Amino acid sequence: MPVIQTESASYILTLSCPDRPGIVHAVSALLVEAGANIVDSAQFGDRDSARFFMRVHFQRPLPEGQDGGDALAALRSTLAGVAAAHEMDWSLHDAARKPRVMLMVSKIGHCLNDLLFRYRTGQLPIEIPAIVSNHKDFYQLAASYDIPFHHLPLLNATPQGKAAQEARLWDLVCDYSIDLVVLARYMQVLSEDLCRRLEGRAINIHHSFLPSFKGARPYAQAYERGVKLIGATAHYVTRDLDEGPIIDQDVERISHRDTPEDLVRKGRDIERRVLARAIRYHLDDRVILNGRKTVVFVD
Repeated sequence: MPVIQTESASYILTLSCPDRPGIVHAVSALLVEAGANIVDSAQFGDRDSARFFMRVHFQRPLPEGQDGGDALAALRSTLAGVAAAHEMDWSLHDAARKPRVMLMVSKIGHCLNDLLFRYRTGQLPIEIPAIVSNHKDFYQLAASYDIPFHHLPLLNATPQGKAAQEARLWDLVCDYSIDLVVLARYMQVLSEDLCRRLEGRAINIHHSFLPSFKGARPYAQAYERGVKLIGATAHYVTRDLDEGPIIDQDVERISHRDTPEDLVRKGRDIERRVLARAIRYHLDDRVILNGRKTVVFVD
């Protein structure tokens, strides 16, 4: 007796596995058997790591009597056999679900402002349950968006105080069921333990002068050296400071006419653009980790 089908749901499957013949066929055939229609698909075989990477966006009618959660669980069960046979690291997400993103900031707010505007105007289809900061500068901005603001101070904190602050931070991640943490110019180094807990779901942004111009006033240092390119890097947070797998980067040319203030202004414009793109790529399941690098399937 045929299954009576109602509305359709949209899903995104991502996977990586040892590269071998037949992977695309195995995945596609299974989806067809499950009644799915593939909307778009991208794949890449990395010769260096001998691994295969794939992203599939597909739609499937919801069987009568199943809600979205039941249908997603059933699909995951269906895919589990193929995934095991090909030794896949894989994930399957409901494309319509809005991820829950926690924003963290210190005293520089251009990235925070930009992300909140994109959120308000629907350019980033996310939920923002909380904004966290070690300073109070942006509590009014958070209130204007009706988003809870959590002040977790760290001024002159001892190691014990730092550990206590991060424990409160982790409690917020759990309490709000956070999918992604964004360090939108949060100027604190996360501990190795917290980096491990947030592995693959915390994104940072910084200028691309590193490692050349570390510490305070990097744009002034760059100006003094007469650099001709400035840029920004968005990457996953790891215990290796500012060296996590890169998601997105961009650059802009400058000249001898640019002042240190011009460098700061242009650099901040690049930072906000790069961070927004990196978040979008992550939330669209376009980023797959490949050791210390990433595979990013961009339209």
